[in-house]
Amino acid sequence: MNPAIDEINLLRQQQQHHLVVRGIGEDQEIDLEIGPGDDDPSFANTPLVGVSQEPNSEDQEDHKQFPLASHHSNDDQSMSKLQQTKRKKKVVKKWREEWADTYKWAFVEHHSDGAARIFCSICKGYGRKHRRNPYGNEGSRNMQMSALEEHNNSLLHKEALRLQLASKDKTVPMVERPIYVKALMSKTAGSIIEAVLRRDPHELEFIQSVQEVVHSLEPVLLKNSQYVHILERLLEPERMIVFRVPWVDDKGETHVNRGFRVQFSQALGPCRGSLRYHPSMNLSVAKFLGFEQTLKNALSPYKLGGAGGGSDFDPKGKSDNEIMRFCQSFMDELYRYLGPDQDLPAEDMGVGPREMGFLFGQYRRLAGNFQGSFTGPKIFWSGSSLRTEATGYGLVFFAHLLLGEMNREIKGLRCAVSGAGKIAMHVLEKLHSYGAVPITISDSKGYLLDEDGFDYVKLTLLRDIKVQQRSLRDYLKSYARAKYFEDTKPWNERCDLAFPCASQNEIDQSDAVSLVTSGCRILIEGSNMPCTPQAVDILRKAKVLIAPAKVASAGGVAVGELELNHEYNSMHWSPEEFESKLQETMKQTYYKSIKAANENGISKENPESLVHGANICAFLNLAQAMTDQGCI
Repeated sequence: MNPAIDEINLLRQQQQHHLVVRGIGEDQEIDLEIGPGDDDPSFANTPLVGVSQEPNSEDQEDHKQFPLASHHSNDDQSMSKLQQTKRKKKVVKKWREEWADTYKWAFVEHHSDGAARIFCSICKGYGRKHRRNPYGNEGSRNMQMSALEEHNNSLLHKEALRLQLASKDKTVPMVERPIYVKALMSKTAGSIIEAVLRRDPHELEFIQSVQEVVHSLEPVLLKNSQYVHILERLLEPERMIVFRVPWVDDKGETHVNRGFRVQFSQALGPCRGSLRYHPSMNLSVAKFLGFEQTLKNALSPYKLGGAGGGSDFDPKGKSDNEIMRFCQSFMDELYRYLGPDQDLPAEDMGVGPREMGFLFGQYRRLAGNFQGSFTGPKIFWSGSSLRTEATGYGLVFFAHLLLGEMNREIKGLRCAVSGAGKIAMHVLEKLHSYGAVPITISDSKGYLLDEDGFDYVKLTLLRDIKVQQRSLRDYLKSYARAKYFEDTKPWNERCDLAFPCASQNEIDQSDAVSLVTSGCRILIEGSNMPCTPQAVDILRKAKVLIAPAKVASAGGVAVGELELNHEYNSMHWSPEEFESKLQETMKQTYYKSIKAANENGISKENPESLVHGANICAFLNLAQAMTDQGCI
């Protein structure tokens, strides 16, 4: 073989991997040096040859002689130029206007093998996958612009642009919320809190819930040191499931949300717990819901474990088909962890009869049999369920029980209610039937005030407004005397009883001060952990009696379990029988909590006696089961 001919062929092949775009008009164009390409592996270790301009047919012979002359005349100088050219990686800043839109958001990546590749930075940052070399690394100006236009019109690039725009519109500034640590009497309780803080420092809701329980359990831990190790095991969930939920909207665009299910404890029996669809949903909230549900179920007369979960999916503004597709995708992953003897979900914020129906339908399809129904309204064939009313009615029954212990009546008392879900609606309904005056109801944008109270006719209108996903402000069109207050909460209205039924931590320090000054004497928790620790301290100092959700919402747990019992399920209860059964359940839970508090030195007159008593009673039930079953 002639070495001169071999070198000429080598030069020609290297020119195919060298992009030079020279001046067009007065401005300078892209001068991008590209290293060895991927198309031919033989160039992996071949140095790059610098060429001042692209060859044409007229000077083809000159190019044939150039490397020979250079090689024979000054070999050392040629090798030096080759090494300098190989290291040359630059993009000239001055280019024509149409190229500016291309390369001002282009991304040039240099690989370890010396190759440089151009990517679209938007597709790289927001696309689920991006095309290699969307603009091409070689070719004429027209070829480059054609490749650019093709990429910009591609579905992948348009999807990446949409995701980039959505991320800018929905970006919420992160505000670090400090963790409020209560002062504890014993070092043992303090060490338990410290261990949770070290393990999960960013799970604020879960830490807050743990602090409340540990604070209540201090006298129990001092009596028996074995309970310390049991509590440490209890605070770690048995199983945490985090999974991807992809779904397609009505426009054909793909979205991805995150799903959670925390099966906190099955020491007492199969898990029961809620599902929540809300943008604020995360692992901390799922653990907090599962922990609270575990203690709540431990207070019930039935042997049940606790769980919680949901997704950061927001059902507001979504069509029925979109919600159905999301629920089916959600159940595609979760169904393998569910079952009557393992875990059955219930309703929560953002999950109603429609969502439960979609979830159960997909579960039945995947499981291949009809293994009962999920807890919640039995929408399948039997009409409405008792459980929907049970939680809301139970809150009012519990308030009536507390007032009876004080020799007072609920009739004529002004009641402030937050939330506009099924629990809040049934609280309004039962308050009106007892002769109380429910004056407020709220949503995420404000609250509605009706000084005359909400009767059955007004409740029907409110339900229609919520079903049609309209604003509570539309209530004013029918009742002009009512008022709607935006971006505020109902706790500054004069009231005797408060029923927070919206979400956790809805009552902060300033809201607690407003409740005290407005004359509130009893707070019945309809939602889990509605008060911040600072708010609890203010209410405690003001001698406001707090009825925790663990006790006050026990009716929903009991009736929900009865619905799954085939013997009771076949019975047709009259409203009187249902309410009698519910009231008896509330009384049993109340007296068990008061008894547990008294046995540990907490008097009935203490405003937190119900909180401490409920936590102690629930923990002792769990501790006994965990002791019997060994270290598992």
